[in-house]
Amino acid sequence: MIDKQRSLLVDAGFRHLTRVFAFFVFILLAAIMVSLAYGSRESIMQHGFAFLWTNDWDPVRNHYGALVTITGTVISSFLALLIAIPVSFGIAMFLTELSPVWLRRPLGTAIEMLAAIPSIIYGMWGLFVFVPIFQKYIQPFVIDTFEGVPVLEHVFAGPPFGIGLFTAGLILSIMVIPFITAVMRDVFEQVPPLLKESAYGLGSTTWEVVWKVMLPYTKHGVIGGIMLGLGRALGETMAVTFVIGNAFNMPQSIFSPSNSIASALANEFNEAGGMQKSALLELGLILFLITTVVLILSKLMLLQLSRKEGR
Repeated sequence: MIDKQRSLLVDAGFRHLTRVFAFFVFILLAAIMVSLAYGSRESIMQHGFAFLWTNDWDPVRNHYGALVTITGTVISSFLALLIAIPVSFGIAMFLTELSPVWLRRPLGTAIEMLAAIPSIIYGMWGLFVFVPIFQKYIQPFVIDTFEGVPVLEHVFAGPPFGIGLFTAGLILSIMVIPFITAVMRDVFEQVPPLLKESAYGLGSTTWEVVWKVMLPYTKHGVIGGIMLGLGRALGETMAVTFVIGNAFNMPQSIFSPSNSIASALANEFNEAGGMQKSALLELGLILFLITTVVLILSKLMLLQLSRKEGR
């Protein structure tokens, strides 16, 4: 009887302890948000909502706006996902369906090693190796190719600096590919073999099995992996700081030097004070809110997919 009561007490204690750990996550998120809001109160009171659509950043006159950094963050992250998602999907599909058995482990290990490389190494490689090649050979060719083409001539325009939004997006895509690939590979491997064998038995091709069987079965995990990569891209600091150009100018094309929230914080926070520090903390608050909104939208998209699947 005593042993049974002791077991019930231990079980109740363990249950309450895990509940505390779970709520600690919400407390930590709330604490971060409150501290950012409190630290940026001066900037919020002075600039109001105009801070979001003002592109002025002048520490001398204490005039600040977040439009340039928000635009740079969103565009570079979008470019990163635009490159990383199809590449990651192709790698994951090859590893799970097409690769020889002897190649799967070393190739998977090599991809995972990419995730272990520090971001500053990616930034240094991008600045000292990729940027000179891109500036001398690739960027002029792309600009000349799309010159005179409606819309695209404005997208791929400007002097070939080598650094800019596209370079930042490309470096970010290389950094997030291992994360998205690892998640996609793991969830693809969880698909029951019976489902795939049934599809192959009905005459489906490998592409049809992946597109019509594996992806619908693993859509939650795939979108979760993409969100993980997006979170890494939105918050990346050092690699972006090396190659984005760090210019508080609205981009005229994807080749234009610009800035991001993370790179602005890395460059200026150490020497900032007063209103400038408050404005930088407000940038951090905006980045926190952007990440939260992206997460909410992904959950809503998954909910919508689940409803359609039910019908």
